[in-house]
Amino acid sequence: MIQKGLNTMTKYKLEKEDTLLLVIDLQEKLMKAMKEREKVYKKTNLLINTARQLKMPVIVTEQYPKGLGPTVVEIKEHLPECFTIEKTSFSACTESLNEVLKDLPQKTILVAGSETHICVLQTVRDLLARGYNVHLVRDACCSRFDEDHETGLEYMKEMGAVTTTAEIVIFDLLKKAGTPDFKVISPLVK
Repeated sequence: MIQKGLNTMTKYKLEKEDTLLLVIDLQEKLMKAMKEREKVYKKTNLLINTARQLKMPVIVTEQYPKGLGPTVVEIKEHLPECFTIEKTSFSACTESLNEVLKDLPQKTILVAGSETHICVLQTVRDLLARGYNVHLVRDACCSRFDEDHETGLEYMKEMGAVTTTAEIVIFDLLKKAGTPDFKVISPLVK
């Protein structure tokens, strides 16, 4: 039953002013083990380029970079000025991330990264618990094994995250064709 005055579709509608992008742990040593890495790079870069064009904040996390290396060059070369947070916990919801988020007005967080069933899942769970609207970009996430990836996606959907794809996100943020933003972003999707 829907409460009077509560529009349940609001959760599924993206507005560029209320949305930020969180890229979790796309790092050198970790990504070498991911068979879907090229697809994840492509989809994540679409999200990054869209965020940059729409002037949306981007946050990047790195899990123990001393051991797993920095963010891969394929992603780093597309990053605008962004917040980079080092962590050792699996969840990216560390004190450092909480400090960054409290200073930003956005309440919807697009999530991409690795591994789907570990760092991404634990981060999404913690963001949902803090009251954020989370859109998990499933084609910009990966795990070493398909079953772990699919199970992680199921868990997060059951928790209340919106599971989506990069193209759904991009065109929802753009809203219509023919705008200057559309003209910059649409060729990237092809």
